[in-house]
Amino acid sequence: MGIIGEKINNPGKGLRILVAPLDWGLGHATRCIPVIYAFINAGASVILAGEAATEAILKKEFPILNFLPLKGYNIKYSKHKRSFFLKLLSQAPRIKKTIHYEHKWLRKVVKDQKIDGVISDNRFGLYHSTAPTVYITHQLHIETGNPWLNKIAQQIHYNYINRFSQCWVPDAEGPINLAGKLSHTDRLPIVPVKYMGVLSRFKKQQLVVTNKLLVVLSGPEPQRSIFENMILLQIKDFGEPVVLVRGLPAQTATLSFGENIQVFNHLSSNELSQKIQQSEMVLARAGYSTIMDLAILQQKAILVPTPGQAEQEYLATYLKQQQLFYTCLQDKFDLKIALKESEAFYKTEKLAPGGLNENLINNWLTDIQKIKASQ
Repeated sequence: MGIIGEKINNPGKGLRILVAPLDWGLGHATRCIPVIYAFINAGASVILAGEAATEAILKKEFPILNFLPLKGYNIKYSKHKRSFFLKLLSQAPRIKKTIHYEHKWLRKVVKDQKIDGVISDNRFGLYHSTAPTVYITHQLHIETGNPWLNKIAQQIHYNYINRFSQCWVPDAEGPINLAGKLSHTDRLPIVPVKYMGVLSRFKKQQLVVTNKLLVVLSGPEPQRSIFENMILLQIKDFGEPVVLVRGLPAQTATLSFGENIQVFNHLSSNELSQKIQQSEMVLARAGYSTIMDLAILQQKAILVPTPGQAEQEYLATYLKQQQLFYTCLQDKFDLKIALKESEAFYKTEKLAPGGLNENLINNWLTDIQKIKASQ
């Protein structure tokens, strides 16, 4: 994917758009990549914001774009599934403080940087009283594992969503979709809700398969490292070509792990897209951004949800029921068994959904131009 060049009808010309993804894993940053390209192709000047891994991955993809420091939520996970929700709840005061901070930060940035519009991928505080703001989320329904808590979580989420101008959902709008009830609910926020299509930074290519397995690690600690250590033990004597991408874009030191195993801390979008399509099977988390990437590429995969993440556990169950992806749990994960069972699972080619609906972005930019013209 790359910058196409200036179009004749350029709705974003002269507009300055801020894009800021949540730092909860790498998925929010990676799924913003096609959105950022769409804004650039529409003629807008894009400014990015974030820190740490988010900053590393976006700066690598867009080295010439202006990047503003914005501290993240720094969510920490528990080691054990049963204490996941309590661990998250204990961080609520700090999360609320971060939301207050980023809202105050945005007011200053809109003024100083002359921002015309804001795209917030799941950052609650990036709404504004005058600048048009969009909140991106695929979780109109939040799955906690408890029906009572689901309702409370949705209400809290909607209270924040309704402070934005619009809500954009990265999924197909119809019955054939990737997120199931997470993105399709009977009760919607008050603000306009628009479906973006499936977001992916990747393009389908015809490449020769050279690797038996590609392992793509992602997500917050300590579960990323726990799963990595499990995989390293099981691929040690695998005997066939394996590629391991650790999901550590800010890391410089890497691992050396035998002749048949290539190890990378991080790969660019183009490099990772090629590695995926050169691999017979992919092993990855059931993160939604990963799912969208794999669906666009029509790639066979074994998805393992992060323990305690009810959202990933729901997605794994839903996608397996829809016969879209083979999934299994991390507890007592056995790579050889998973590979054997997945061979029987993938009997037919899967339908690839459409990608980003760029008309949504162009129409939003046109609306901003009309607002500016009327002022």
